[in-house]
Amino acid sequence: MKRLGMMWCLCLMAVLPGCVGGGEKAEIKEDRLTVGTVQGEVKVGMPASRVAELLGSPNIVTTDEKRREVWIYDKVSSDRVDTASSSFAGIIILGAASRNSSSSQRQRTLTIIIKYDEDKMVRDFAYNATQF
Repeated sequence: MKRLGMMWCLCLMAVLPGCVGGGEKAEIKEDRLTVGTVQGEVKVGMPASRVAELLGSPNIVTTDEKRREVWIYDKVSSDRVDTASSSFAGIIILGAASRNSSSSQRQRTLTIIIKYDEDKMVRDFAYNATQF
């Protein structure tokens, strides 16, 4: 009987976290700033509020010569991959071990410049992506 009670508790623990809160979960978009997002989603005539929904807050907000807003997004990311392989062979007392390792690093940058008109609508945008 104790065992059945423990199984029941475990089932409840697995189900209840999904029921708590009852509201919508806030979705965190880690990679909102991509070339694909800019190419497919940002359009001339789009309001600044929609751009902020799509891309988040810009890194830099400035104005041009006519005092119109310009938003700049600048993202740099680095990926490092370390790989290691090892082998071991032994005969009762004697053993031999070897280990090989290598590392590679990749860096990516994405700069997005969005220019707005007097009504805070996108009038022009440009982007530059690099990978090395």
